[in-house]
Amino acid sequence: MPLVNTTEMFKKAYEGGYAIGAFNVNNMEIVQGITEAAKEVNAPLILQVSSGARKYANHTYLMKLIEAAIIETNLPIAVHLDHGDSFELCKSCIDGGFTSVMIDGSHLPFEENIALTKKVVEYAHERGVTVEGELGRLAGIEDAVNVSEEDAQFTRPEEVEEFVSRTGVDSLAIAIGTSHGAYKFKGEAKLRFDILEEIQKRLPGFPIVLHGASSVIPEYVDTINKYGGQMPGAKGVPEDMLRKAASMAVCKINIDSDLRLAMTSTIRKVFAENPSEFDPRKYLGPAREEIKKLVKHKLINVLGCAGKA
Repeated sequence: MPLVNTTEMFKKAYEGGYAIGAFNVNNMEIVQGITEAAKEVNAPLILQVSSGARKYANHTYLMKLIEAAIIETNLPIAVHLDHGDSFELCKSCIDGGFTSVMIDGSHLPFEENIALTKKVVEYAHERGVTVEGELGRLAGIEDAVNVSEEDAQFTRPEEVEEFVSRTGVDSLAIAIGTSHGAYKFKGEAKLRFDILEEIQKRLPGFPIVLHGASSVIPEYVDTINKYGGQMPGAKGVPEDMLRKAASMAVCKINIDSDLRLAMTSTIRKVFAENPSEFDPRKYLGPAREEIKKLVKHKLINVLGCAGKA
């Protein structure tokens, strides 16, 4: 099966009341853990690559890893650029075989965001590639994204119709209270489902995206802290809130921090229990299995996309 874009994925997800998992990838073990989990539960996948991950792992290596995953799984898989910040970056990824890109102009004034997004859409659509835009700004830090709480902004529902119609985007990332990284909330999590409901009314049938949607699973944080880490107060999005969002207009939910925590906590535990270990297979292998366990849980119990490939 060749790589696919997100058009059919999102259509089925919207109609079925579930979301597709968009998992960030950085190396072979992460790709293997994610795709092996999806194969076991027969789920569609979006493998997304940030600009930083693309620089770290090399575009060619990542594409060949994903090509191998398709051969091994025969699943519908889209390769997506996460938080593209320029036309040039999006163009490079499109020309390099990505089937979906995000152009993040959320830091720009409204008209400039529209102009940049439209330019990417025109180039992408001519080549069968889907485009995600963004309105509103999430707080938090993750790779090249760094937005303070003071600069964060909820998406304004009154802007979404004009933005979508004038740009031609295929999906829209919104800000309703999630944030990037592992420190999302100082107190109780509060997502603005009223904003999501209003956007759904204004854009019926249109796929919405949630960024910053890791749950920061406590057992991983506890393990990291137990073996020398310092992550007090790390707190993510409750999974019941993500399930609710997936039952509404949200068709794509991004997960990155949870993958990092699963891998890091496992490796820390291996080294703590075996200080002289120096075989990468002995710590990367268990980390891969923990990622696989995590992703299966997300696909089945949070996203609801198991069996939907």
